[in-house]
Amino acid sequence: MELQPPFKKIIHVDMDAFYASVEQLDNPELIGKPVAVGGSEVRGVVSAASYEARKFGVRSAMSGVLARQKCPHLIFVKPRFARYKEISSKIRAIFYEYTDLVEPLSLDEAYLDVTENKKGNPSASLIAQEIREKIWTELQLRASAGISINKFLAKVASDINKPNGQKTINPDEVLNFLEELPINKFYGIGKVTTVKMRNLGIFYGSDLKQKSLEELTRLFGKSGNHYYHIVRGIQNSEVKPDRTRKSIAAERTFTDNISSEIYMLERLSSIGDELEKRMTNSKTKGKTITLKIKYSDFTQQTRSKTLNSFISDKKDFFPIIKELLYQETLRESVRLLGISISNLNTEKKSPVWVQLSFDF
Repeated sequence: MELQPPFKKIIHVDMDAFYASVEQLDNPELIGKPVAVGGSEVRGVVSAASYEARKFGVRSAMSGVLARQKCPHLIFVKPRFARYKEISSKIRAIFYEYTDLVEPLSLDEAYLDVTENKKGNPSASLIAQEIREKIWTELQLRASAGISINKFLAKVASDINKPNGQKTINPDEVLNFLEELPINKFYGIGKVTTVKMRNLGIFYGSDLKQKSLEELTRLFGKSGNHYYHIVRGIQNSEVKPDRTRKSIAAERTFTDNISSEIYMLERLSSIGDELEKRMTNSKTKGKTITLKIKYSDFTQQTRSKTLNSFISDKKDFFPIIKELLYQETLRESVRLLGISISNLNTEKKSPVWVQLSFDF
């Protein structure tokens, strides 16, 4: 089966080690050194690691303790999200020079639909190269890019020649590329699903392609339908320039594990204050209140309650947080707490969980 035109031209731009690179940009003494943003050797979680640190196995979401073990001379830097947001807005301005169809995924990555673009350039690959060069010239930061006929393929491609590279998957290359792609390289297939698929004899796209839609749906539920189509190069998701905000939230990682529910309520109260500010600033209200709990063993739990009316004030949502906290016995000590409000009354806002702060 061959894919049928017309084909879209989608670029996925992904900044290289964005937070760490910004820190090295602003602090030249960090250039060439292993840097971790967001963690500490005492406590915390790594938000980003420079490529010098990655050579030692340091990765995002890794505990600061483990990161220090892997790289004894690792330099920990406290995150500066306001600065990252400032740089991100400048990067986004470059994107808009080429197309208005820009869908940000986070501060450091976005999809661009350049099928029709402001430069009148028919080559998405040349546009991607020009954008990456412009980011370097204007901001002295490196970016990688993936170019293909849909968002899924562009996302996969952007990771192939990182850092500071790009990969184009042309329409006539799509099917062979997907058949030869290891299953763990499929964007959206995580570690747990990878293990399940390998246990089923699915190691490459070609193996996945042998499974019928019915079998994949039985094995993976709704995701089975997605797997069936993406391995055939079929994904019709549009690049959405106005992403809908799904929730507003704040969370905090603690210096020491907390085992007392009284102490947890104290921490949750300050988190609630910050969340109320965010709700007020965004002029947003929501119906679903969620408590996020991460335990000392890094397992995570969420507890939610949906109301009949929209709320945004702490006096309205904090009693629900208390109720959720006492809903069942906590399993062990807690290292992170968060509160989010979703099911919002707005449609055209940008996302989602925001790290309130790290204790160092």
